[in-house]
Amino acid sequence: MNKRRRTGSTTLLAGLTAGVLVTAGCGAGGPSAGGGDFTDDKVVLALLNDASGVYKDVSGPNSKIAIQMAIDDYQEKYGDDAVVDDIEVTSADHQNEPDIANTKAQELYDREGADVILDVPTSSAALAVATQAKNKKKLYMNIGAGTTELTGAQCNKYTFHYAYDTWMLANGTGTVVTEEGDKNWQLIYPDYAFGQDMVKSFTGAIETGGGTVAGTIATPFPNDNFATYITKAGAANPQVIGTMHAGGDLINFVKQYNESGLKEKGIDLAVGLMFISDIHSLGVEAFEGTIFTDAWYWNLDEKSREWADRFLEETGDRPTYAHAGNYSAALQYLEAVQAAGTDDADKVVEELEGKKIDDMFLRNGEIRAEDHRVVHDVYLARVKGPDDVTEDWDYEEIIKTIPAEEAFRPAAESGCSM
Repeated sequence: MNKRRRTGSTTLLAGLTAGVLVTAGCGAGGPSAGGGDFTDDKVVLALLNDASGVYKDVSGPNSKIAIQMAIDDYQEKYGDDAVVDDIEVTSADHQNEPDIANTKAQELYDREGADVILDVPTSSAALAVATQAKNKKKLYMNIGAGTTELTGAQCNKYTFHYAYDTWMLANGTGTVVTEEGDKNWQLIYPDYAFGQDMVKSFTGAIETGGGTVAGTIATPFPNDNFATYITKAGAANPQVIGTMHAGGDLINFVKQYNESGLKEKGIDLAVGLMFISDIHSLGVEAFEGTIFTDAWYWNLDEKSREWADRFLEETGDRPTYAHAGNYSAALQYLEAVQAAGTDDADKVVEELEGKKIDDMFLRNGEIRAEDHRVVHDVYLARVKGPDDVTEDWDYEEIIKTIPAEEAFRPAAESGCSM
């Protein structure tokens, strides 16, 4: 394990002196005129996610390491010209419960002095944190949740949606699978905000592609027994069953679908949301040939792989796109702080809005000012067969790049009013 990995609830950059460095003559990207202004003479980045449940492997504790990598890279880039020396990263577990997420967000903002909260999978939890960000007037950059409400009716000035959403997933997977011939769908979904939003988005994409959603079936969240729901969907004799689950729930669902005999009957399985960690957990045999939409892939190109190699050295695992998204969001937040010369939320928002970004994670990226949706290229992927896997974790074949301007819901259709 690389010695950069830290322990404890709060990580300080080793070797840095506490306090604020404000220099009017900083280099490119330095502070704006008027100097710096930092709460408690430091910047605090807070990770709030599922540290122990069904979404642990999707993001979990390893995202804290990804955020620390962003801090390290920021400090290496700016050195003595950095507008703030003291940068902390702290974390909390919301256990996928919106009430707990709400409480933890308040504690992070008020007690721990968080300037920005990152990640927050589980859409119901994500929406609760968005409300706190709005009330506290503090930054919130969501990476892990899928609900389009974050950039729709429940958008606000301080919330940014970074990696993916249900519209993006449906626009890719739902459209392509339908156009390739699977017209008759049954959708099975977890009965909370994410699953409900996935059904809405996928139904729209499937119908646009000329298909029909003949039935929808809700399941508890989280859940480990899907056999009854799979049997019910199969009894309708659809061409394809779409599962809208994720993380540990998806792994259990796919296991039980493969045991159900529906595949042998010619009923296909479409996966609404999948991470590389899901494929790694079950193996490519369980998912071989499955088409899905990916926000980023660690082996996409040399730039992605270089960062993924660093992450592997730190954690022993290859990164999911949630890990990569947390790194990118943390780094872009720090770049905005550098440009503003302050951690004042309103001034940081001004630096972020409309910003065009091309980094390790975001290709052709832009932070839309209208709704704070972070748009970027995304990828239609197919899971490789066992004979095509040449190294551990290299499970995806990228079959199409969906350009940023096509990948996400247009701002004019979002319904967002800041």
